[in-house]
Amino acid sequence: MKGIIGKKIGMTSIFEPNGKQTACTIIEAGPCVVTQKKTVDTDGYSSLQIAFGEAKAKNTPGAQINHFAKAGTTPKSVVKEIRNCSIDKNVGENITCEIFTEGEKVSVIGTSKGKGFQGVVRRHGFSGVGEATHGQHDRQRAPGSVGGSSYPSRVFKGMRMAGRMGNERVKVKALRVVKVFPEQNYILISGSVPGHNGSIVLIQN
Repeated sequence: MKGIIGKKIGMTSIFEPNGKQTACTIIEAGPCVVTQKKTVDTDGYSSLQIAFGEAKAKNTPGAQINHFAKAGTTPKSVVKEIRNCSIDKNVGENITCEIFTEGEKVSVIGTSKGKGFQGVVRRHGFSGVGEATHGQHDRQRAPGSVGGSSYPSRVFKGMRMAGRMGNERVKVKALRVVKVFPEQNYILISGSVPGHNGSIVLIQN
């Protein structure tokens, strides 16, 4: 496995050689510095710890400052771990977007946009206004019946109801790398990836 931390910039579209217009997400991927290399002998598993984004020293705990200093780098804002990493890098070396090639399939992990407290129409796709049915009267956006009466006298777990929507860890699989710009550290990935513009994502193959 290989991966890199990036920042979502926004969306655009490009024309491919066959003339097809493809919607893409622009991600500023790296450069990420290797801050720790874990092995089976020392830690029980193998992984590569990478860091991305500058952070102010005054806002960074002393233990982390020393940890980054051992890697010969300045304090970073995001640190992630890639298990069973196939990238052959030592502590202090940089990982760039060049680890990915055009046409390669990748997975993108990010935090989806937070929508706050939402009703059943938006959160679960209930029919709502225009599809009024029995038991609703003038409450077309209400959820309807949610539980039994004397039996089971409770609402079952998992019942689709109103609640907090979004702001969850989302992994989108099998996205295609459309183009790589090593000079700008940009990767263009087909389709949309989770999160708002400026959010942190992890790209893995």
